[in-house]
Amino acid sequence: MESQNMSNSETMSTSETIALTEDTRLRVDIYSMLAHLLRKAPDQNVIDWLAALDVDAPNALKQTTGMAAAWPLLKLAAQKTTLMATEDEYQDLFIGIGRGEIVPFGSWYLTGSLMEMPLAHLRHDLKQLEFERDESVKEPEDHMAALLEVMAMLVEEGENTLQARFFNRHIATWCERFCADLKTAKSAVFYSAVGELALQFLTVEKTRFVEAN
Repeated sequence: MESQNMSNSETMSTSETIALTEDTRLRVDIYSMLAHLLRKAPDQNVIDWLAALDVDAPNALKQTTGMAAAWPLLKLAAQKTTLMATEDEYQDLFIGIGRGEIVPFGSWYLTGSLMEMPLAHLRHDLKQLEFERDESVKEPEDHMAALLEVMAMLVEEGENTLQARFFNRHIATWCERFCADLKTAKSAVFYSAVGELALQFLTVEKTRFVEAN
């Protein structure tokens, strides 16, 4: 009997560990996916992958109403778009002639200008974390894609305090406005669904870090 009780306890502990691992893996994947979609227009392989998503598969991050609704929207958007359409859409949204409809930088959202103090604070924190900018990337480090890439790495490393501090300092302060702008931008069709998923996911993350405190 004692041995059986110990076995059950170990099984529960292992199950909890597996669940936490799956949750972490999913968070890393979503951060990475959103970063990829915001960094550049998706290629055909990515579009096909999104169009074939199993949006009915149960997972811990899909239990909120917003997240549960956002996944099918993204899948449908991927099914309806084309490679050329997403390339044109990305160009109009983020590049444009002189400037795109959306300026995906923290400094812009927080101060109305690029390369301001929020970027300086971010660079200080990135140095403390020993993260170095890829020399092939020309955009400032406060591009939303870059911030989500950092979060993916921090989540994978498993240090909750660092995750919360980075998210609250550099993402939470402007992510909701950015996502809302992306959802409603004139040129956004496929990226409207990306904006909705980003908004719902980052809202879940924001709540996670508030509750952790």
